[in-house]
Amino acid sequence: MIITQRKPMEDLFAMLEGVQKVALVGCGNCAAACQTGGENEVREMKALLESKGIEVVGTLVPEECCHKMLVKKELKALRDSGAQAILGMACGDGVQTVADNAEVPVYPANDTLFLGQIERVGIFHEYCRMCGDCVLGETGGICPVTRCAKGLVNGPCGGQKNGKCEVDPENDCAWILIYKRLEKLGQLHKLTGPVPDRDHDRMAHPRHINLRGKKV
Repeated sequence: MIITQRKPMEDLFAMLEGVQKVALVGCGNCAAACQTGGENEVREMKALLESKGIEVVGTLVPEECCHKMLVKKELKALRDSGAQAILGMACGDGVQTVADNAEVPVYPANDTLFLGQIERVGIFHEYCRMCGDCVLGETGGICPVTRCAKGLVNGPCGGQKNGKCEVDPENDCAWILIYKRLEKLGQLHKLTGPVPDRDHDRMAHPRHINLRGKKV
């Protein structure tokens, strides 16, 4: 799940300076789960903007704001709304998807933070950097690229204290977690061999995948 948090209100109003009519586009998936862009949050944002003298001329909450064709279809409802701008209450990808299909400026209401694991409602943890070169098979299913503050893939830095990271003592040392997991699995031998160089070509941006061959 893509984790987002609401931008500071002073930043939001700075973006909307001079805008008198705005439309709101949320997201029924990730942003709704993060309580930054679901139906409730869109209603709350509408009330807040109107209390500041900004007219909200339309609202949408697509099921998935990153789905290009879905967003394109739903945005038709705002075509004649008179909106001078759209406030996107989704992740950065969702805001860009809206912008690709809008003829007015689109501004982000949220900051996009990370790809998160859901522990329970309202509690998220960053577990994956989406780097394109996954090493989980060699590290017991624990990602050192993400869960080590230094992103080390060749073992620990030696700065841990009592099992905690020297960069952020609130976090467990990823490599101690990896060692314990591999020990439990009977796979400690995976820590004794050479570690191949990472394929940074897989991390070149922007990346694209087309499962339909030449069709688009």
